Amino acid sequence: MSNAAGTTGALPDLKSMLARLIAQPSISSASPKWDHSNEAVIRTLADWLEPMGFDVEILEVPGAPGKFNLIATLGQGPGGLVLSGHTDTVPFDDQRWQSDPFTLTERDGRWYGLGTCDMKGFFPLAIEAAREVVGVQLRQPLIILATADEESSMNGARALAEAGRPKARYAVIGEPTGLRPVRMHKGIMMERLRFDGQSGHSSNPALGHNALEGMHEALTELLTLREQWQAKYQNPNFEVQVPTLNLGCIHGGDNPNRICADCELHFDLRPLPGMDMDTLRQTILERIRPVAERRSLSLLFEPLFDGVPPFETKADAELVLACEKLTGHTAHAVAFATEAPWLQKLGLETLVMGPGSIDQAHQPDEYLELSQLDPTVRILRGLIKQFCL
Repeated sequence: MSNAAGTTGALPDLKSMLARLIAQPSISSASPKWDHSNEAVIRTLADWLEPMGFDVEILEVPGAPGKFNLIATLGQGPGGLVLSGHTDTVPFDDQRWQSDPFTLTERDGRWYGLGTCDMKGFFPLAIEAAREVVGVQLRQPLIILATADEESSMNGARALAEAGRPKARYAVIGEPTGLRPVRMHKGIMMERLRFDGQSGHSSNPALGHNALEGMHEALTELLTLREQWQAKYQNPNFEVQVPTLNLGCIHGGDNPNRICADCELHFDLRPLPGMDMDTLRQTILERIRPVAERRSLSLLFEPLFDGVPPFETKADAELVLACEKLTGHTAHAVAFATEAPWLQKLGLETLVMGPGSIDQAHQPDEYLELSQLDPTVRILRGLIKQFCL
């Protein structure tokens, strides 16, 4: 569909667009009782973008029935700018909300609703920014990207990376950063370590193989690794400047007078940019495997989920400099993870920047400050002008 065919006359206003998106549940969760399809949100965005002249593709996420990504492209050619967001939200506790999470409610200079800042609110603002170039011949395309399941598996972004889509040069992910550009974040790894041994009467240790004692030794190895990594890797851009390893929960055994037959540990590792997750897992395995072999224990070591790689875009990258100029803020680092690593895998120069505060994300009475609306549209229009016109 050509740009010239586009029209913005039938588009709802900004508040009406957000109200409709908020009213459509699109929770993603590992728990089936909470998990929703995001199809209604995706098709609503398509209904708004197609009349504007965007070429809209709706892509089902492989292996995830009811989950969809959307790629909407205005203009043609290589390069271009991606404005990206996720369409899903986290679950909620309605007992802790002062208003209906699925009804956009205005009070105290804020719009309240589930997903207002994290991050359905970004889509109407991106569409509002795009209105200005409808019917204009673009030098490079403008792409609005909407993904599935960021809050749970990130399978929407993974599927796009595996498919090699979209093709572009630059990408801004509109996660809530208070309109301050973010050029790096840590990764997230959540791992399961399990030893299985042999139970027996506690009066004679030779009758069994104690998995809990093996885990004690493994814990020492993990804490030693943490100390070594923190001595080797440091990044002053982060509030916590070193990689962290948290021993989260442990379960094992069944009785004081039985040799412990099984023990399982779950831990969390947050690597800095420059640390490779596969290498970290291999290093852990090389330290833990000898413990299992010495103690005649079977070993299971696997991710609890696939993890999110650390992310970094260079300080002097063109997109970073453009966003710094438009916002007046120096690009910085954050502790939370995003879909940025997968867009980066596509070869896109990537940055995270959007309205709202991460402090409001995943909270009861989530809101978006009305004072953030006009600045967001102004900044996005500045990026479209620089990278598409």
